[in-house]
Amino acid sequence: MLNVDAQRLETLIEINELINTDFQDSRSLLTRILESATRLTGGEASSLLLLDPVNRKLYFEIALGSKGPEMKRFSLDLGEGIAGWVAQHNRSLIVNDVENDKRFFAPISKTIGFKTDSILAVPMRLREQCIGVIEIVNRKEGNAFSQDDLQWLEVFANQAALAIQNAKEYQKLLEEVHQLRHKVDDSTEFHHFVGTSNLIREKLELARRIGATESSVLLIGESGSGKELFAERIHLESMRREKPFIRVNCAALPEHLLESELFGHVKGAFTDASKERIGRFELADGGTIFLDEVGELPLSVQAKLLRVIQHQVFEKVGSSEPCRVDTRIIAATNRNLEEAMDKGLFRQDLYYRLNVLPFVVPPLRDRPEDIPVLADYFFRKTKRELGRTVSGFSAEAMDALLSYRWPGNVRELENVVERAIVISTHELIRPEDLMLPGSSSLTPDAYAGSSLKEAVLQFKRHFITKALEEHNWNQTDTAKAVGIQRTYLSKLIKELEISR
Repeated sequence: MLNVDAQRLETLIEINELINTDFQDSRSLLTRILESATRLTGGEASSLLLLDPVNRKLYFEIALGSKGPEMKRFSLDLGEGIAGWVAQHNRSLIVNDVENDKRFFAPISKTIGFKTDSILAVPMRLREQCIGVIEIVNRKEGNAFSQDDLQWLEVFANQAALAIQNAKEYQKLLEEVHQLRHKVDDSTEFHHFVGTSNLIREKLELARRIGATESSVLLIGESGSGKELFAERIHLESMRREKPFIRVNCAALPEHLLESELFGHVKGAFTDASKERIGRFELADGGTIFLDEVGELPLSVQAKLLRVIQHQVFEKVGSSEPCRVDTRIIAATNRNLEEAMDKGLFRQDLYYRLNVLPFVVPPLRDRPEDIPVLADYFFRKTKRELGRTVSGFSAEAMDALLSYRWPGNVRELENVVERAIVISTHELIRPEDLMLPGSSSLTPDAYAGSSLKEAVLQFKRHFITKALEEHNWNQTDTAKAVGIQRTYLSKLIKELEISR
């Protein structure tokens, strides 16, 4: 019979209240349970191990004591060591003389330099099935663990199992909500594909054939050419169309946050990790993940991405627990990855894993038949959003659109059309409303009456503004395009009072 202890009983009541109110931070709750169990059984150190039923291994999920952080590097096979025996037989165990017990697994203690004298271990059960083990190591002051200690620890183990069950149910609910959101958003989340040229028809047919496979795809093309739209099309043509399509712009995320964004993190993994985070790969489980600008990934993250592709396994930041996902990868780049490999900036093995099905997205200048169609689409869309009365393009304006080289591709065309609608004061958009390089806005007449200094500043302002627009206001890409340092570009933007 369990002896009543006021301190132990009060602790159990507090934890039980937390279990019934806090489903989100299960790791913090399990740590609290283990800390209380260790304190109230008088242990020096303790561990909470979870059983992976697939590979039949026990992993140190939480480890307390002077060697706690080192313990998390290890795992036990089912049946190995005291904890392994408890998990295998689903029975509690007191061992007050471990050196003379054949079940004791000494290598871990020797490796970390921790002398183990006694162990108290109990199983955590869900529906009578063992899901893990709580073990307390070395009763303080050399005392032996008692049957009373074991009975109390079994109660704590039941609480830990309940906390794990609540966390799993809560996570399952979150996933269901996420899936429902995707089903609701699918009609609006994907972009409308516009294009009627033969080249685009060929690419759409290729996307259909590629979509039927499960292989990785590498989309190659200039900035603004529509790589994301083709990634969407491949996903929609696949067997995963009803599952999530998760987008990640690798160039837009700071390097120190990128790994956490992709793979998630556990609470306490770093200073600002106040709670556990689900990464983009986990969100894309069963579906497709689109890695835009994959060439910007740092080498450390490239190594982890390679492992996901090869084994569909990764670890969250701050955790050694493997996470398994079933995710198709579509990557995109506007960089020459072969040159990046030669410079040691991109892993060769990752390149070949991503480039199973290469897909070249043509620039806008190679499909001029689509320019009038796209311009009309952007015109109607922007006019409706802005409520403008302009009715269309003049013949001269359309000629200007067709004769321009479009270094910024479709994205630049959309920006040009939007700007023209905003500034036009006529019924039809005129060439000067487009403000394309080579138009009258860049002729010597534009500088009439200006001093040389004023004309130079005016030219700089116009030149930098156009370059920024062509690269979607990405300062890194713009600096590369115009041949200056990014810091100098930022300085010019400030000096010339350029704003988006």
